[in-house]
Order: sequence, then C-alpha cells, then structure tokens
Amino acid sequence: MAAGCTLTDLHDAGGAGRHWNGALDADPALIVRCQTGEQVSRALCLAREVHQPVSIHNGGQDWLGRSLRDGSVVLDLSAMTTISIDAERREAAIGGGVTAGQLNAAAGEQGLTAIIGNDGAVGMAGLFMGGGYGPLMTRFGLACDSLLSAEVVLADGRIVCCDANDEPDLFWALRGGGGNFGVVTAARLRLYDLPPPLVITVVFPWSDARAAIMAYAELMQCAPAELFGSAVLAVGPGGAPVAVVSLVWTGADDRGETFVTEVVAAGTPIVVKAGLMPASALLSLTDGKLMQGRGYDVGTRWFATLSADAIDSLIAGFEARTSALSSIIVHHCYGAATAISADATAFGQREPHFTALLYATWDPPSADGAVPRAWTAQLMANLAPAAMPGGYANLLPDASTEQVAGAYGPNAAKLAVLKRRYDPDGVLRAIPLPSR
Repeated sequence: MAAGCTLTDLHDAGGAGRHWNGALDADPALIVRCQTGEQVSRALCLAREVHQPVSIHNGGQDWLGRSLRDGSVVLDLSAMTTISIDAERREAAIGGGVTAGQLNAAAGEQGLTAIIGNDGAVGMAGLFMGGGYGPLMTRFGLACDSLLSAEVVLADGRIVCCDANDEPDLFWALRGGGGNFGVVTAARLRLYDLPPPLVITVVFPWSDARAAIMAYAELMQCAPAELFGSAVLAVGPGGAPVAVVSLVWTGADDRGETFVTEVVAAGTPIVVKAGLMPASALLSLTDGKLMQGRGYDVGTRWFATLSADAIDSLIAGFEARTSALSSIIVHHCYGAATAISADATAFGQREPHFTALLYATWDPPSADGAVPRAWTAQLMANLAPAAMPGGYANLLPDASTEQVAGAYGPNAAKLAVLKRRYDPDGVLRAIPLPSR
C-alpha cells in the first residue's frame, strides 16, 4: 500500500470503523489511513487495480453510511487535520480531514468566523461539497460559497488544484455536487470578521406550537439578511413536547431586539433568552445534539413558503412521533445564500426557500428501527403536496429518485457531463446525482 499509509484492522479502527448512525453495521473490506494527497492517490489507484469499490471517510457523520460502504476500501482522511489561519487575508488552509468544529475553534482563536453548519463533528469537505446550510448563511452564504480553492485527487489518481481560474469546472462541481468528482485532500476557505451576534431563544409550550411556527414563518418571509431563524419541534427536558424559535441577529444596529417582541407575541413562552455571543460559541451550540451511536432515519423537504397546510402537517407529524428522541427542524435559506445565480455553483437551489429536516431517532438495539422509519416515510408523504421539487441532496438517499432529480435544478445536466469527464468509471459515489 502507499508509503506512509496505515492499514487498519476493523477491530481497532476507532471512529473510522463505526457508523455514526448506530442502526447501521459497518462492513468495509479495509480501512486505509492516509496523511497526504500522494498517499490518497496511491491507495485509490491500488484499490482500482484490484477492482474494489472505494469509500471516503473524514468526519463520518453520514446517516446513510456512505463513508463506510460494505465491501469497500475506505480511504480514511481523519488524520489530515492541519489548519493554518491567515488572519490578515482572512483565509484558512485546511486538510481534508478537518471537521467543522476544529475549523470553528481555530478561526475563533484568531477572532475570525468560519461558515459552517450546525454540528462540529461534520467534515468540512463533505459540508461544502454538499452545499452547506448553517446559521450564518443568510449573511455570508452557504459553506460552499466560502471555498476559494481545493487540492483534489481525481479518480484516476491524478492530483490537481482547482479554483475559479484553474480547473474551473471541477471547482464548480465541488461546490454542491458532493464528493463525486474527486477526493478533496486540502482546501482554502474564506473567513469573516463578525462582531458577537445577538442570539435569541424562545421556547413555547406545545399548546402554542402552531401559532409559534406561523409567527416564525411570517417573520422569515420579510426578514433582512442579517437575521437567521430556525424553528424546532422536540421533546423538552421535562418530557413534554415544545416548539423552539431560535434567531441570530448579525446586524450592526439593535433591531434584533424588535424581533424578540414579534416572536414572543405568538403565545406564552416558557423561556425567553437573548444575549450577545461570540460567533464561535454560537456555531458550537448544537454540537453533539445528534449523538453518534443512536439510530437515525432522515427526511428533507423544501418549501417556497411555509404555508398553513405545511405547518399543520409538521405539527400533526410530530404529534405522531414514535420516539421521544425524534425532532423536526425548519430553517429559511435566503439573503446572501440566494443572492447568486443558480448556475454559479453546483448547488442549484438559489431561490429563497424553507428546509424541513425530519430526524427519526431511536436507541438501537432496544428499539425497532422499522417503526421510526415508517414515521419518516409517512410524514414525507404528507408534506409532499406543499413541497417544492427536490430537497437537500446531502441528506437524500439514492432511492429518492424523484427528489434527487429536482435537487440540482438547472445544473443536473452539467453535473452528469462532468461526472463522465472526471470519473467515467463511477469509482466515487457520494451524495446522489441525477441519472442523466
């Protein structure tokens, strides 16, 4: 195997030998730990020579287990965690195994902010290659919009560097098309100088849930780009269901306080909290909420508007939950994330939209996964009439052909062409692509 690579026994593979989703069993043929692009190239070529399928593992937080496919040679990049911050240029150079949490901490130490998602355990490469929703997207764009350049090992073993000028088609595909075109072993990302935002949390009793989500939807439809908001349906610490509206105000003025009043007026909140918080602390607030080892089934829908019918379906769906661990999260994508054309990156949904994330969660092996999976399927079906075509591709299974077909909007045909150019033998399988 490649010089410097380590062949890992699955019985001693640590996090790279276990699925984050505890409902899945990891059964890859071999795990190869790599520390350089050259090692990735050599390992990839050798796997191809012996006709073994290949999986790429960095953060590993994938509910479908695509980083540890059965029978595959896993190229484990989790040791590639170098981070270099150029505070003057506001840029970060990262290795292919860096997680969102690691980058967030490193940037925060320099008083800068990285655009990441909602869980620090997610690999940065996987996040920006899938698009990358997050609480700062309305102000600064998706995670993929902060990518400046990348070092990529192609399916044939060649190592190339891409940016807006060199290999621009590959650079385009990496920003939302997933790891279907090469293995990212290093990347350079834009950072931002952001004063501590105002973070607002309003918790409502279940009797106010519908009114709270309606108020959230109305607020988001006309909100300025400096305001991000999400709504969560979950079981609270006391065991009762609650609705939580969370807002983040990144504006330079004090208008954020006025939005608290609008949300609170929807009912009689149990908790109202508002305060300034460093961006790095904000971005780590939900770390670990989706615990490794639990069973997960995930559904996702897009909505142009969060209509009364959609809200009713979400409320009724959560009332029918099969586990106290399950939750529903809704957020609104607009502002900077939708200020560029749909064909500027592979991530093709650049119209303002709400995204609903349905997390059926249970504790295996004590619980039967068939029941929560049926809950997800039923709720997905109930939401379909009010939903837009497509959905967040980073969370779609291969079998969701109808949603996959609409996930990339006008970019589907170009992605198919680039897949044939960069990986004609289909060696790399990541988030699903349309079959065109």
